[in-house]
Amino acid sequence: METTIQVSKDLLEKLQKMKMHNKESYEDIIWDLIEDRMELSEETKKSIAEYERDLKEGKLKSFKSLDQVKKELGF
Repeated sequence: METTIQVSKDLLEKLQKMKMHNKESYEDIIWDLIEDRMELSEETKKSIAEYERDLKEGKLKSFKSLDQVKKELGF
């Protein structure tokens, strides 16, 4: 069953700009966005798990603040 959805003019313009070619449907664009978000979510979960493991194992180097880096570089 197909249905229509209502979007703002701003969103419609953004979707139009995202089209790779004129015949690409908005549904294709939305599916691509959903897939990207799902992949990113899994990738993010993995990165967090690795960070937590490294933190527990003491593998992380100390971090510098932006101000410290600027000072070192002479900014």
